[in-house]
Formats: sequence, structure tokens, C-alpha cells
Amino acid sequence: MPMNIVEYVFNEMKGKHDITDVLESFSEQTVDEIYAFQRSHPKYTKTPLVQLSNLSEKIRLGNVYVKDESKRFGLNAFKVLGGIYVVGKYIAEKLDLPFANLTIDKLLSKEVKERTGTLTFASATDGNHGRGIAWAARELGHEAVIYLPKGAAKERVEAIENEGAKAVVTDVNYDDTVRLISEHAEENNWVLVQDTAWEGYEDIPHWIMQGYATLTKEIYEQLNGDRPTHVFLQAGVGSYAAAVVSSFKKLYGKETPKFLLVEPHEANCYYHSFIANDFGYRTVAGDLDTIMAGLSCGEPSPQAWEILRNEIDTSFSCDDVISALGMRILGNPLGTDERIVSGEAGSVTTGLLYTLMTDPKLADVREGLQLTAGAKVVLINTEGDTDKKNYREVVWQGSYPLNE
Repeated sequence: MPMNIVEYVFNEMKGKHDITDVLESFSEQTVDEIYAFQRSHPKYTKTPLVQLSNLSEKIRLGNVYVKDESKRFGLNAFKVLGGIYVVGKYIAEKLDLPFANLTIDKLLSKEVKERTGTLTFASATDGNHGRGIAWAARELGHEAVIYLPKGAAKERVEAIENEGAKAVVTDVNYDDTVRLISEHAEENNWVLVQDTAWEGYEDIPHWIMQGYATLTKEIYEQLNGDRPTHVFLQAGVGSYAAAVVSSFKKLYGKETPKFLLVEPHEANCYYHSFIANDFGYRTVAGDLDTIMAGLSCGEPSPQAWEILRNEIDTSFSCDDVISALGMRILGNPLGTDERIVSGEAGSVTTGLLYTLMTDPKLADVREGLQLTAGAKVVLINTEGDTDKKNYREVVWQGSYPLNE
């Protein structure tokens, strides 16, 4: 039976686990140290938090803010925040260097390079994560090998190669590509840098999540005391969403906003996990064929699931038309609202928010979530037009129309 363009499930597991220890790894001191390290890169700038006043007025909300990660380090996506931290953290651990006060310049010093030699960092990716690892490895004087699943857009492959990495497109889906790179990394003595965890491989995925916390720190500073009531988050393997949730929890405490998780129908492992409602996660198989390539993941990261099952309010599964709608809304703003170029994975939360606020069939959902005139909503544009050909097909030519 076909799914509706938007499906949802309220989380009945919320608040039923103690994740205090996990949240402590996102303490203010830890996040500040990571933030300082990332800011030591000469190309660091805080990405914009754009207020869409005209959109919020049209859909009858208090405020809609979009954190525009298409401006991050010139890489058109947020993933590099995890990449640059994990490469730096790995080298610091390897050489027993204290991370507090560590800088990019220190890691580029002759002393450090003589001790490390040239390392090779390896990862599987749908595009943005791998490019971030490739960039971080090159910036710190090392090499990278990046595997991509079948069907990867040529532009995303070339973007990784342009960072100096070796890019390999496999003939399997994303989750099997992760397994393949894991085997090859062990065989070749590469450093595996993956944002999903499994038994025996927990530290690096957790460091990646911690690296993403800078994004939340910036939002907190940019809001300048204006507390958000709702945060919409894309899922993928869940590491980014779990990082944002954890760092917001530490920043806002009892005034933490509601968290809404969003996935494509074709890769909605979290949605099915919340439906099961038994504290264990579910996986989905197949080609995972969605225009939201960055969210084309069929298996949750166990580390992320532990956090998200306890903190998410509602899980949404969306048709690709919702993502395309979001791309057009952000790219063609109302009135004086700023234009935002958003790729397929970055835009789905905007498309979902607009649909929730305008579709009469979803009135009960928006009322249950208290999406009212007093709501202050934060969306995160996780990527720009990382596949420019598809971006034009959607925004110029009208691919994936809402009435399809």
C-alpha cells in the first residue's frame, strides 16, 4: 500500500531512558574546546542564521529560522565540522597531545608531522561526509580514500576528488558500502572515519557527533536569548540529529525545544523504529533510492538511536516531493526574505514544515505539536546544491511536483 506524502508517529519512548552520561560528553567545556579548535582554521566563519519573517507570517508561526550550512568552509555542507574535529582528535590521541588549546597550526607543525608521517583516512559517504573528511585530511597534510554507493552523482564524486582524495563508486547501497570500506580499511591500515557506530567501533563516530555540536553552539549564540520551541532535524544514520539534540539539551536544560525527526520514505529506518516502540531499532533494505542522497541510509547508528529514542517528539517519513517543495520555497522566498540555496537533504524540513502548516489533513498533527502563532522554529539547511544538475531540474524545471 503506498504511503501518504507525509507519514508520522509520535514517540512513546520519550524520556524513558537515562542518558545523563551521554549528554555529559556534550558539556559546555567539551563543546567550547571543540569550537575553539575549529575556529583556529583560517577559513572558519560562523554560518548565517536566516530569519524568514515573511514565510513565518504566511504559515502563521512566530518565527522561522534557517541555519544555512551551505556556507560552511566553502564546502556547501555541514559535515566537515565532524571531519575536521575527528581528524584532529585522532592525531591528538595518537600522539598523546592534550586537546585543550590544540590548534590547526600545531597539527601542521614539523614536529607533529614527523611523528605521524602521512596517514590515510577512509570513509563511506553519500557525498558530504566524504568530502568533509577528504578536505580535513588534506588541510592537515594527510590522504583520504572515499567510497560512495552506486548511483552517486558525478558532481559529488568529482568534488571529493577535487579535495585530493581517491574516490571509488561501489556497486552496492550505502550501508553495504560502509561494510566494504571497513574491510578495506583494516586490510590497508587506513584510519576508518565513519559516522555510524557498531560494537568495537564507537570512539570515532562519537567524536564526529561532538564535532557537529559547533553548529548548535552557533545557533544558540545567534538567537541571543530567543529560545526555539521546535527544531526539525534530518535523520540519515542519526549522528547529526543526535548531536544537535544532545547539545541543545545541555544548553537549554528544562527549556529544551521539541525535536522533530525527518526521513525519506525510501530510507525511513528511524520511522519504523519508532513505530515498533520496543526500544530496539529497525533497518530497511534495498536500493534506498531517494533524491535525498544524504539521507539514504537504512541502518541507524546505535549511538544515535540511544539518544534519539529518548528525546525525539515525533518521527516523520516524507515523499521526495516534500524535499523538492522545500528546495523551491527556500530558493524563491517571499517578500524580503533571504534566498537560500538548499539541496535535497537540506530542504526536506522546510517542505515538511510548510506542508504541516498548510495541509488541512494534518491539522491535528500541528495542533498536537503546538505549532501555533507563538512557535519559534529552527530548521537546518544541511547542504546547498551539491548536485547542481538535479537542483536545476527541481527548481527550474519543476521535477517532483507536489501534485504528482
